[in-house]
Amino acid sequence: MTRAMLHVQGLSRRFGVVYAVEDVSLRIEPGELRGVIGPNGAGKSTLFHLIAGHLKPSAGRVSLADEAIDRLRPDQRARRGISIVYQGDRIFRRMSVRENVMVGSHCNAGHGFLEAALRLPRCRHEERVLRAEADAMLERVGLSAVADQAAESLPLGQQRTMQLARALVAKPRLLLLDEPAAGLRAPERVRLASLIREAQASGLTVLLIEHDVALVTSLSDKITVLDLGRVIAEGEPSAIRSDPKVLSAYLGQAESA
Repeated sequence: MTRAMLHVQGLSRRFGVVYAVEDVSLRIEPGELRGVIGPNGAGKSTLFHLIAGHLKPSAGRVSLADEAIDRLRPDQRARRGISIVYQGDRIFRRMSVRENVMVGSHCNAGHGFLEAALRLPRCRHEERVLRAEADAMLERVGLSAVADQAAESLPLGQQRTMQLARALVAKPRLLLLDEPAAGLRAPERVRLASLIREAQASGLTVLLIEHDVALVTSLSDKITVLDLGRVIAEGEPSAIRSDPKVLSAYLGQAESA
């Protein structure tokens, strides 16, 4: 068996006596695009934040390429190759689109705060490299024309594309996507899906947590389904679409609404 890029084993998170995630295990192979779906309250966001490092597990283990990371801070996980695109508006205001993207690659920079403050030669060289990498990424995602614009001036679809560019410029091994299509119009969703496919085709491993089931099934190699914090199904999209447990979870939510 090949070494998993992401291995989650028996992961649980309890808030008081209530489990938001309970005994969740999944294994994502290198280069795989794994979708995670589930009705509202299924535990998708909690699982995402446990993997990203923003929540500590009550039990269980998270490993990246066989290295245990469940005790590491989010910035330490980033340095080991995890990049994140969050749900919603996560931009640095009063900074240009290019500067926003450059932030993504600073975790790979070698200079420290003192070198940056003193503008020492190594710092200036690395800044030129980071700028060139950001410009290349903006060209790749189709945002070169707006590189010098204020990030907050972009429409939502372009802001989300910029966030993806910021994550990709860090050269991650694992890309975490938290409902990246939320609020986007149909043409913007199509464009986003194309960029995600391109990222995976380059060899990147992707974990996509998304409420849009159609988007997930169109992109994913395999899908994990959560309900009430537990895994109720896992498999290829064709199998998930017809799984009785999955249909029951979604139909049950619709009936109670």
